[in-house]
Amino acid sequence: MQTYHTKEAGTYQHNLYPDERGRFGPFGGKFVPESLMTALSELEAAYLDASNDPGFQLELQAQLSTFVGRPTALHYVPRFSQMVAPNIKVYLKREDLAHTGAHKINNALGQGLLARRMGKKRIIAETGAGQHGVATATVCAMLGLECIVYMGEIDIQRQSLNVFRMKLLGAEVRSVGSGSRTLKDAINEAIRDWVTNVETTFYLIGSAVGPHPYPRIVRNFQAIIGEEARKQVLAQEGRMPDMVVACVGGGSNAIGMFYPFAGVLDVQLLGVEAGGTSLEAGQHAATLVAGRPGILHGAMSYLLQNGDGQVLDTHSISAGLDYPSVGPEHSYMKETGRATYVSANDATALRGLQALSQSEGIIPALEPAHALGYLLEMGNRREIPEGSLIIVNLSGRGDKDMLTVAQALNVTL
Repeated sequence: MQTYHTKEAGTYQHNLYPDERGRFGPFGGKFVPESLMTALSELEAAYLDASNDPGFQLELQAQLSTFVGRPTALHYVPRFSQMVAPNIKVYLKREDLAHTGAHKINNALGQGLLARRMGKKRIIAETGAGQHGVATATVCAMLGLECIVYMGEIDIQRQSLNVFRMKLLGAEVRSVGSGSRTLKDAINEAIRDWVTNVETTFYLIGSAVGPHPYPRIVRNFQAIIGEEARKQVLAQEGRMPDMVVACVGGGSNAIGMFYPFAGVLDVQLLGVEAGGTSLEAGQHAATLVAGRPGILHGAMSYLLQNGDGQVLDTHSISAGLDYPSVGPEHSYMKETGRATYVSANDATALRGLQALSQSEGIIPALEPAHALGYLLEMGNRREIPEGSLIIVNLSGRGDKDMLTVAQALNVTL
């Protein structure tokens, strides 16, 4: 079991997490129908067995190298650094260079290999921005598995390129027209499918959310991001960073980056959520900034909800951050004080995207553009000390967002 330090009564204690119930402090757990309890227990047993199997680990590492293209680069961006603040250094962890263009492939590959190991040949997944759907479809094509992806109608419209990519890879994309017609509702439909077909189906969850053991499994498959970044920054700078920054929706890219640094208490961990158009209810997806604890999709975590406990609608220019809850480990990091969570609005994200594109020749996805934009704002407020060393997780590339960005900037294509 891996460990990190949590803040208690002004000091840091060394705690194991999650516990045997799948809890990160009060968060996490299994709040699911009885029909899924056996499936979750089987999944946990299979994952633990695979984790201790050298053959599985060797195949995973080989595929991460030759199929995914790891390790991804840790890239210094001097011109962008100067836009943030004088005499600082910003490095990007280039997950945009991974196969399919985002971090999602790390987890999809790990879970795909696990599904094959369990004899599950029918894979279902949910997707918002489409990158997890593309990654799942990619892995299923490579492994010869059936792939069904649930996606909200609104996300299908704004991520049409990724929808076509999924179909080209052989996946069936099922449109979800209920509720807000975004990621939350895609997850709802995927869970309904899983309950109905639990014997034959593997639910390949894309973020560090859902019932135990999914948050742990996704975190561990994504932790390669932070593990590589630690080694790379020591090799390139000879020291740890002062700050590690990542966008947070469900939270898989952020927890993958944060987790390997969590025990290094001098490293500030900063998660940037989607502030939408305002922090009024229904206009954002800043769960840790504006939400409170509740239960959604099988786990206790922070949740955007009204006074009656009903889940609120969300908004973000970024489909991948448009989710009303967050992974339970992030809720735990907030509660213990190990990580700080803030929000960046749509306009800030667009500024971050344009700034990196024009200063460094790298077009980021709208999701990490929130982190880039917030960093620029921190610099403007003179909140970044001189000499700071900062790593931003560039979780994906911007190809998928070009139509959305053009519309937001009133550009006719």
